[in-house]
Amino acid sequence: MPGNTSGNKGNSPSGWYPFGLNHVWLPYAQMKTASPPLAVIGTEGCRIRLADGRELIDGIASWWTACHGYNHPYIRAAVEAQLAQMPHVMFGGMVHEPALTLARRLAGLMAPADHDRVFFSDSGSVAVEVALKMAMQYWNNRGSRCRTRVLAFRNA
Repeated sequence: MPGNTSGNKGNSPSGWYPFGLNHVWLPYAQMKTASPPLAVIGTEGCRIRLADGRELIDGIASWWTACHGYNHPYIRAAVEAQLAQMPHVMFGGMVHEPALTLARRLAGLMAPADHDRVFFSDSGSVAVEVALKMAMQYWNNRGSRCRTRVLAFRNA
C-alpha cells in the first residue's frame, strides 16, 4: 500500500473518513437515506480490506476491476514504469509513443477497414459529446447545412 497521506498514523480512518466524507457526493446513492460507505484501506486480487479488519470479496467487480483485479503484479509494474517515464501528456498539440502505438493497434482491430482512427476519451459522457461533435463536423465538411438536432430518449 502507498504511504498514508492523510496525516493519520496507520490505517485508522478516524480522521480521513468523517472529515472527508462531508465533502463528497457519492454516486448511485440518495445521500440522506444511504448507509455510510465502507472505509477501504487496501486491495489485493479480488479482495478488499476494510478499516475495521474485515475482508470482502469484490463480487461486483467494480468499474475497473472486472478485467484485471486489484494490484496485479504485471499491471502494477507497467503503471509504475509509465509513471516514472511520463505520467500524462495531453493531446493538445502533442503526442507520445505509447498512445500512438495503442491507436495503431486499435485501428487494426476495427471494421470496416476504412475506419482507421481512434479517439481516446476518459469517460462515456465525453465520448458521446465528442461523437456528436464529430457527426456535426462531418456534415459541415461535406458542405451540407450543419445538422444540430439530436435524437435522444426522454428520461434516459
